[in-house]
Amino acid sequence: MEQVERIDAVKHYNNWVGADTLHPLVSVVKFDGMPTAQHFRHYMGVYAVFLKSVKCGDMTYGCQPYDYEDGTLVFVAPGQVYGVDTKGELIKAYGYALVFHPDLLAGTHLGKTIKDYSFFSYEVNEALHLSKKERETIVDCFEKISAEIIQNIDRHSKTLIVSNIELFLNYCMRFYDRQFITRSTANKDILMRFEQLLSDYFKSQKAQTMGLPSVAYCADTLNLSPNYFGDLIKKETGRTALEFIQSRLIEEAKAKLFEANTSLGEIAYQLGFKYQQHFTRLFKQKTGYTPNDFRNLN
Repeated sequence: MEQVERIDAVKHYNNWVGADTLHPLVSVVKFDGMPTAQHFRHYMGVYAVFLKSVKCGDMTYGCQPYDYEDGTLVFVAPGQVYGVDTKGELIKAYGYALVFHPDLLAGTHLGKTIKDYSFFSYEVNEALHLSKKERETIVDCFEKISAEIIQNIDRHSKTLIVSNIELFLNYCMRFYDRQFITRSTANKDILMRFEQLLSDYFKSQKAQTMGLPSVAYCADTLNLSPNYFGDLIKKETGRTALEFIQSRLIEEAKAKLFEANTSLGEIAYQLGFKYQQHFTRLFKQKTGYTPNDFRNLN
């Protein structure tokens, strides 16, 4: 079985790349001057963001290939495994790495909001591809964080370092929004496939055997991570993926309510509800009517 090395501390990563540890909880590594790399896999106990200036092998994230290019940002969160396969070649990397331990965020605003940066849970083909101007902004952020790290640690250090990391992540949010917009054609294709997926789901027996279609199921079927899928659907439709699924569910329910000989219990079962009262509650929440009232009105 392939060996996976643990990176549980900032110092572990610095030792691995041959960089000095100037702060126990955060590091910015500039790959210029760092040793060449070959195949590796790491289990990460820290947050890491990598800006690669040249493609250095095929990156994997979990067990899947990571689609990335020159000037692309790769995000890794604690508990994830990532690696690079150079096909046996020694590769010289250029770019930056920002590595920080979760403890750095304790008691800060970013500590409370870090989960809102959903791109830390994006996968395989969902990397952030930067324009030249965006790359300049990101490099400037790396440099500012690095400049603060090399200062003597004082009572302001944590606040300033974390504030600069938060600024950096907010720029990443902006650039991801831009990427969703510029990939609108591909996004619309995913939206159409999502709609077809739901249509096929209700036409088949899947709802009766698997229950209600979940966001995770739909994302997996479309080969996307749940977070990326959810963000894409929200930006394309203005609704969450769950709201979109529920809307489609209500459409199916309305059609079935016109079938006078079908009981509410049968309809709930056909749609994937475990209990009829859950169906009734959702239907009234979304339409303002109980299923029986809607049927009588129509």
